[in-house]
Amino acid sequence: MAMIDVVSWTTQTNDVFAWRFPHQNLSTFTQLIVYESQEAILFSKGKIIGKFGPGKYTLSTENLPILRELFGIPFGGKNPFFAEVWFVNKVMPLNIDWTTSSFRYHDPDYQAMVPLCANGRYGLKVDNAEMFLIKLVGTIKEFNSRQLTDQFQGAMESKTKSVILSYIQTNGIGIKSVSGHLESISNFLRVSMEEFWEQFGMILTGFYITTIDLDQTTTDGQQILKAMSQKSAQSIAGYTWQQDQSFNVAKEALSKGGDVGLLGAVLMTGGLSGGGQMGQMMMNPSSGGGQAQQNIQPGFVPNNSKRKEVFCSNCSKKISTASKFCPFCGDPYLACPQCGADNSETSKRCVVCGTALRSEAPLEGLNVCSNCGAAWDGRTKFCSSCGKKQV
Repeated sequence: MAMIDVVSWTTQTNDVFAWRFPHQNLSTFTQLIVYESQEAILFSKGKIIGKFGPGKYTLSTENLPILRELFGIPFGGKNPFFAEVWFVNKVMPLNIDWTTSSFRYHDPDYQAMVPLCANGRYGLKVDNAEMFLIKLVGTIKEFNSRQLTDQFQGAMESKTKSVILSYIQTNGIGIKSVSGHLESISNFLRVSMEEFWEQFGMILTGFYITTIDLDQTTTDGQQILKAMSQKSAQSIAGYTWQQDQSFNVAKEALSKGGDVGLLGAVLMTGGLSGGGQMGQMMMNPSSGGGQAQQNIQPGFVPNNSKRKEVFCSNCSKKISTASKFCPFCGDPYLACPQCGADNSETSKRCVVCGTALRSEAPLEGLNVCSNCGAAWDGRTKFCSSCGKKQV
């Protein structure tokens, strides 16, 4: 077997951390060339027999005195021996991407469990080549960033999820504002990651979180994203969740066709265009003129309302009728005097039953109840909707 004259390693990429020279038949005349940003480690009979930084070396007994102990090689002469030569790349690769699978978080903004996922990038540098080779590389021929990612995917993901959840829960960060905290979360997580990699002879040169967002690969994530988009559209367009539901019911009623479909559409659109009162006009075309309901005050609950909970007109969450303001968004509870539903300050009529909420000019030829705003035929003494005596 021919002895190797020159041992060296050249690589075109920075993602290879360590590479083993393919031959072991060396001699005391073999030239070892170690380039900049490299370090060479020699193993023989399970022991480290030499460690060399950048430069050119002859593997003689002067450079490797242990050869005399292991092989009985005398000084001088060309004497063969067997050894593994490992080259360690000490350049900083900053292109290792990481990602997590879905993890659930109780979001403080929406008061619900949401599925999240995180992505980022990190860089590593070999600091202790001996520790790195012994603990990580083993008997393989090459160790690159892909192998590193595969080997530590489970440990990295577990630690990353745990630290991210701990940080955002402690600081009460919701999904709407988490993007503004990526730098502080990255710095917090980096401390834990540095300790993790030090045990393998590596230094963490950079750690970044690029995104923490809804996991849209899950059914829950897709539904939540759709709900958030609808909420944004409603806020921009200026209509509430109740009004949106009324629109949908009206569309369904109109799709049935005929007078029944049209009547149903008018009745169910509520206060969007005076539909509640208009519906009563269609039900009782003989009604005449009257007076509209006056403005309502926050926290007012009508005596004839049997509701204990209603939907907030601003955030669409359930609130108690005993509340003056929504405990979730702070919007005032403006109760309809007829049905108790919450309405916005700009609503002229109740979004549920159509009762007039503020003073406005009465429709020509229409009588309405002075208490609830319902249509009144002008011939009876009491309102058929609320029982109030009419003057």
